[in-house]
Amino acid sequence: MTAEDKPFLQVVRGDAGPEEIAALVAVLAARARAAAAADAPEAARPSRWADRSRLVRNTFAGEPRPRGPGAWRASALPR
Repeated sequence: MTAEDKPFLQVVRGDAGPEEIAALVAVLAARARAAAAADAPEAARPSRWADRSRLVRNTFAGEPRPRGPGAWRASALPR
């Protein structure tokens, strides 16, 4: 048998159902993904100058929306 012919997972003892095998595969995949993420270097965050989210006003944090003359111009200005 070559390495390609061998099964990746083999139940040695007991009688595992399809749900139990699926749960085991999910746990093993999650652990492998977490280990790979821990080994990977952190992605560099964009600078504040390049971060476009600073241009969006947060009206849910109690920041009032501009009203009155010139409100349309003030609505596009970052705070």
